[in-house]
Parts: sequence; C-alpha cells; structure tokens
Amino acid sequence: MIIRKLSAGDTIEARCTRCRKVLNHTIVAMVGERVVRVECNTCRGVHNYHGTGETKAPVAGTSIRKTELAPRKSKKEPGAADREEWESLRPTMEKERAIAYDMNGVYRAHDLVEHPVFGLGVVTRVVGPSKVEVLFQGGKKLLRCR
Repeated sequence: MIIRKLSAGDTIEARCTRCRKVLNHTIVAMVGERVVRVECNTCRGVHNYHGTGETKAPVAGTSIRKTELAPRKSKKEPGAADREEWESLRPTMEKERAIAYDMNGVYRAHDLVEHPVFGLGVVTRVVGPSKVEVLFQGGKKLLRCR
C-alpha cells in the first residue's frame, strides 16, 4: 500500500465549524506537512482544520480530576423567582381595587390589574411607551397598553 503525502487541493475529512459535522473538505493551506486551513465541500466555508478525532493535550500542571472539583450547584427552576414574588405580594392584593385590563388603558408600576385570561396581576414595570410587564400567578407577561 502506498501512502501519499497530503498537499493543497487534496480532499480530507474534517469537522466543519459551520455545519457542525465531519464532512469532506478541500485543503487550502498547509504548514510543512500539517494541514492548517480547509474549505468545506458542502457549505463552502473556509476555516482552520479540525481533524475528526482531534483532542487537546492537557496543559502541564492542570491535572485536576473530576472528583477533586467542587460539586455543581443546582439552578433554580426558571419561574421559581416569579412564583416567590407572587406569593409575597398576594396578601396585600385587594381584588376590589383591581383595574380591568384594557389595551388602551394607562398603567403605572404597582397597579393592580384584572386580566380576562391571566387573572389578577401586578404591574411590575413600565416597558417603554406602549408596554407594561405584569406579574400574574402563572408568571410575568408583557402586555400592550397606551
């Protein structure tokens, strides 16, 4: 079996940075016998060569085993903060003082709003001239206003 040296213009398998797959590439540039730049034959993107099984060698002095690392902290559920805020505000809400939501209404922060679908809510902030952020029991919603 004859092993031929690679040169510019040859086809080689490489990991494409745009397609995120191992595909055929054409060699564009080499330094000595090392491939440094390739062009993807699928998307025509030109990028540095990333071999199919290329792994980075560990840097000297950084041999930390996973068991030596501190355990990861669990993240809070995405809507947990909204629910906590809702529960803290709930006792102070008086449904009689709630304003019926209207898209043409004018609202300020801390106004109590009664929405036909989402229910009782509190305006947490005014977002620009025509939107308000309202905290409902189901989470925060961005609503249109005048």
